[in-house]
Amino acid sequence: MDNCGKRILITGIAGFIGFHLARALHARGDHVIGCDNFNDYYDPSLKEERARLLKEAGIDVVRGDITEEGFVKHLLEASDATHLVHLAAQAGVRYSLTNPKAYLEANLNGFFHVLEALRSSPIPFLFASSSSVYGFNQKIPFSEEDRTDQPANFYSATKKCNETMAAAYHKLYGIPTTALRFFTVYGPYGRPDMAYYSFTKAIAEGHPINLFNGGDMQRDFTYIDDIVEGTIAAIDLEAQFEIFNLGNNKAEPLLKMVEIIETHVGKKANVESLPMQPGEIQVTFADVEKAKRLLGYSPKTSLEEGMAKFLGWYNRSLSINR
Repeated sequence: MDNCGKRILITGIAGFIGFHLARALHARGDHVIGCDNFNDYYDPSLKEERARLLKEAGIDVVRGDITEEGFVKHLLEASDATHLVHLAAQAGVRYSLTNPKAYLEANLNGFFHVLEALRSSPIPFLFASSSSVYGFNQKIPFSEEDRTDQPANFYSATKKCNETMAAAYHKLYGIPTTALRFFTVYGPYGRPDMAYYSFTKAIAEGHPINLFNGGDMQRDFTYIDDIVEGTIAAIDLEAQFEIFNLGNNKAEPLLKMVEIIETHVGKKANVESLPMQPGEIQVTFADVEKAKRLLGYSPKTSLEEGMAKFLGWYNRSLSINR
């Protein structure tokens, strides 16, 4: 199929990644439609703002829940979609420690309904997996060939389950499937529960920030534009069944990110050092050689550049961040 002119259905379109992906696909000429349930995991006003901007661009945003029987199937048929990108999920590691049922419903039951919708219409299917599937794997950097059977938390267990469910449906029903293991995505319009966002807000307002493990943690921070580029390349590849890491191919100290925020905000962080939280991983680091080889993926944005873009957006958008 040609690179442009696709009809792409995106679940979770008013979410962080869905919003940026939809705008990029629309800009290149694809027809984009999406759905979102606008839940209150974080302040829904941010999702409403993303949805407003999408609608202004001419992108349809349907309100609905993937856990509802027949909803995704109806949307697939009504949109005449040629591709489905599934991003709707309950996100967050820490929230899974206290609200595991939300992950059971969205990430397992919801994912099942998506797969069932595809069973009779096996169009190319891409979905968001996560770097968290590597769990307690000690080999660094993480490669797609590494073991993923040691989940550190229930969120990562649901994402690994998604991969195995998708593999089974691919084998049984011929659904062309690609799983994308995203690594710590950040940028403008990002999720307020993510560290880079919550730390920025706290430091700017003079509130303390919690640094688990004394801040001795590393993350493969990946700027949203690089994630979108890799995702679009995976859409165009139309693989039969593949799994890709999409990261920045660099493990950065969490304290470096804090220092960048301090510099831009002009304030020092008030740090509360806490022990390692259950379910947390000390280091994430993506081996992206496979994505480079098959997708032409090449992350370009440094942490300094990406955080400057996020902080610029944050300063312009305080009215919707409260």
